[in-house]
Amino acid sequence: MKNNQIAFSDKINDYLILLFGKENAERYLEYIKQDSRTFIRVNPLKADIHKLRKTLFETYQITAEPILNIENGFCVEDPNRLLGKTIEHILGEYYIQSLSSMIPAIVLNPRPGETVLDLCSAPGSKSTQLAEMMNNSGRLIVNEVQLDRVKTLVFNLERMNIINTGVIHSKGELLSKSFNNYFDKILVDAPCSGLGIMQKKGEVSSWWSQQKVESLSEVQYKLLVSAIKMLKEGGELVYSTCTMTVEENEMVIDKLLSKYPIELIPIYLPVKSIDGKTDFGDLTFNKSLSLSKRIIPWEINSEGFFIVKLKKIGEIESKPFHERKSRGIQFVSNKELRQYFTILESIYGIDKSRFEDYLYIKKGNDIFFTSKDWKNETDDFYERIGTKFGTIDKHNTVILHTQAAHIFQGEITKSKYTLADNSELKKYLEGGTIKISPPFIGQGVVYWKDSLLGSASFSSEGIKSRFPRSKRTQEIHTDFV
Repeated sequence: MKNNQIAFSDKINDYLILLFGKENAERYLEYIKQDSRTFIRVNPLKADIHKLRKTLFETYQITAEPILNIENGFCVEDPNRLLGKTIEHILGEYYIQSLSSMIPAIVLNPRPGETVLDLCSAPGSKSTQLAEMMNNSGRLIVNEVQLDRVKTLVFNLERMNIINTGVIHSKGELLSKSFNNYFDKILVDAPCSGLGIMQKKGEVSSWWSQQKVESLSEVQYKLLVSAIKMLKEGGELVYSTCTMTVEENEMVIDKLLSKYPIELIPIYLPVKSIDGKTDFGDLTFNKSLSLSKRIIPWEINSEGFFIVKLKKIGEIESKPFHERKSRGIQFVSNKELRQYFTILESIYGIDKSRFEDYLYIKKGNDIFFTSKDWKNETDDFYERIGTKFGTIDKHNTVILHTQAAHIFQGEITKSKYTLADNSELKKYLEGGTIKISPPFIGQGVVYWKDSLLGSASFSSEGIKSRFPRSKRTQEIHTDFV
């Protein structure tokens, strides 16, 4: 169904004419009335691209065509609207994400082993992309100020099997009190007025105003000041918004350039874009703002974005480190857990030395694990670090969690069961018990065809699913051809 009811308010129309001219304002209005194109980002930590494309087409009649110059990016045709309901989606083999939204992480270009911050991270599209680019190594800290959005963020981190990440729930403007000259790279994908995403969010037209834009620009400026303070000298920062206003983009950066030791870095975008403005009306900006880029929606059939890359070229006086209330996160030595590694080796055939490649955290009887690059730090103000490894039961045995099973799936050689049909699949995904005589007793993992779904308990009563509760709430299509 086309978005024929979407229209610009007079305020937006007047602003777009001022920014782009009348003809281009009309082009944007026509564009947002069209169906939006759908894109996905394939997760290289989980999926084989060729196999995934074949499965999507043969099982769901979804076609995925590569996007030129964007690794792992695909444009999708989904006639039956199943893209968000496939098993492959819930298993984190791909993320549904707009083309423009993929660009900021590509420009930031985080590398394995670096310490990186995503300052405004929910729902997790860019956070998971950053983690994938880091090959699940290094340290990725993701912050979200809205508590209800933290849950969505954690869900997506788990779904995409991200382990190198620590989650913080804080005002981004205040984080510099805890992290001074700390990060190699920072992404600030700031809250904005959404003028570039009206095809997806037509409600922008009802609340957009110059006053709202100016209020948001103040928030953006404060977030960027905090981010600059958190960067190491020589560190790099990408600022992006999904709006096209000068007030939230060039004007914010121009103000920062006059007050802080930063400079713009030339960037190349893998999609068509125009240079940032160095003047607007009676205003004149720093000439280096021509190095920033603006993505025009109707030019690439995706969302409008502004992107700029900054480098910190001098020190900023640091304030005393700000202590936070402990969250009870406690790293434990691998030596303390080796008895459990031996148990898991005997059950699953995973070489126990593989478990030594990670750091572990205990919260009660629950064990989490993360990248070794966290270096056993004792920062206590994270909501969580890493992902779930397992739970110690009353028999002092560790029960491997589905999240960990996915991380180690290539090395699991024993205690495996492949579901026989769609009825068993449906029962497992719902968290139920498959009433059959199991091939073995104890804990194990369950497959559908050649895809590992998760863990389960095998007993005389049948196979009890341990598919995570958060994933059971997702609608999954199981009526296969």
